[in-house]
Amino acid sequence: MERTYRILVINDDESLARYLREKLIINGGFDVSFKNTGREGLEAFGDNTFDAIIARHGLPDISSRELIEGLKKSNPDCIIIFFLPEPEPQTEKELSALGVYDFISPPINIEKLLFLLRKGSELHSFLVANHKLLQGVQERNLALQKQNTLLAKRIEESTQNLARLYGDLRSTYMRTIKVLAQAIDARDHYTHSHSENVAQYATAIAEEMSLSADEIEKIREACELHDLGKIGVGDSVLTKTSTLTAEEWSQIKRHPATAAQILEPLTFLDDVIALVKEHHEHYDGNGYPIGLKGSEILLGARIIHVADAYEAMRAARPYRTPLSKEEAIAEIKRNSGGQFDPKVVEAFLRVVDRF
Repeated sequence: MERTYRILVINDDESLARYLREKLIINGGFDVSFKNTGREGLEAFGDNTFDAIIARHGLPDISSRELIEGLKKSNPDCIIIFFLPEPEPQTEKELSALGVYDFISPPINIEKLLFLLRKGSELHSFLVANHKLLQGVQERNLALQKQNTLLAKRIEESTQNLARLYGDLRSTYMRTIKVLAQAIDARDHYTHSHSENVAQYATAIAEEMSLSADEIEKIREACELHDLGKIGVGDSVLTKTSTLTAEEWSQIKRHPATAAQILEPLTFLDDVIALVKEHHEHYDGNGYPIGLKGSEILLGARIIHVADAYEAMRAARPYRTPLSKEEAIAEIKRNSGGQFDPKVVEAFLRVVDRF
């Protein structure tokens, strides 16, 4: 049975609120609650679970900033749609930075509003499930760490089983970490297959450059884990549709180092961790997190960087449409010798038509 999404309307215009409530119930099948002051809305939201909120900008009893911050404090994943009496680009920009999902203005397009509410409610449900998944992965990881201690003792007692036990443990950790990495990609439906695509491109480039099977496997694993550090970046930053602030960009730039810190205890992944940490370094030294240059950067990381950049340009994002294949290739060429290793770019150009 399909779930009925719960919507909270916060608006001091009772006639408009009644109109919205009627349309959302009849046309959309939503469960709708109404409050005519911001304070009452905050109290109702704190006591109940709502999938989305429609709030009017400029409520007399509370500022929009205070209302948003109060809602986000109760539930950071809440989906907020603001009603603006008139379109105000600057106001939309400011409220988006605070975490507002989208905006509506008169005349109200009910079909558009229903679409926004369904998509927003689906996103909210996904985020809630994702947090539960992450919590389960963390608990599973703790259990595995305890299991690792027990296994290590058994290995000391039975050296003949070392290879088998080590292989099992590595496989278990990799499955756990990959589930976590996939959950990170899935936080935003725009990037749900990003790591998989990057792995495909990077593997093709590495094969074209005649790397060994072992090196190619390490590159593939690094691609699957390269965005793991984004677990430390807030959803409001990852899914933001407007320009990032300096602090938000600083959060993004920390994610390779964060991923390396998360993976550091897994000593069997040392080579993979190094690739993950360096995959945003630029050939000209202007990358991050360290600022390595040229051959100081591992070849595998230089390959992943080209594959990651190409995939990002070709994929849709909430803040822009995807580049065409020709446009993305042209951008890679333009940055050869600057952002990208020229030899890696040459290999990329020889295999790009396979993608």
